[in-house]
Amino acid sequence: MAARNAPSLKLWLALSLLVLVLDQLTKVLIVGNFQWGESLVMTDFFNLVRVHNSGAAFSFLASASGWQRWFFIGLGTVAAVFMVWMLRNHPKQKLFCLAISLILGGAVGNVLDRIFYGHVIDFADFHWSFLAPLFAGGHFPAFNVADSAISVGAVTLVIDELWRVRQSKKRRQ
Repeated sequence: MAARNAPSLKLWLALSLLVLVLDQLTKVLIVGNFQWGESLVMTDFFNLVRVHNSGAAFSFLASASGWQRWFFIGLGTVAAVFMVWMLRNHPKQKLFCLAISLILGGAVGNVLDRIFYGHVIDFADFHWSFLAPLFAGGHFPAFNVADSAISVGAVTLVIDELWRVRQSKKRRQ
């Protein structure tokens, strides 16, 4: 279902692959250079750390008995297949496909962590005193390249939807 002047599925999958490679490369560097729990101060608001998250975002279900690993692998796999289908069927929607590609690359990156390590490797630790009421010591939960791509993709999806709603209203006027 290719459309004229629309980027091909290959382009969007290549973007997802780029996210995946960057994610896995950074995690290999962290695992190779840091012990679990080790931290390196980079600035007054950022540390490199090595932490493991067996749960989802914000360590949701991290304390479950282990079933969550397989649940998140299954969920991520089903979501990845669905996202490829979405990319294939909406080639004219460039911003939408950009968002889905970022989310896809990040989701696959975290699924691979769960398969190979049993948990997700996180390493970016931002901290500011104004976050102290929300997070221990003002440290935002550590995250990785995959999490960043998923977050940017999600924000991009919202922007895309708002733009499409606005365009639809203009056409009806």
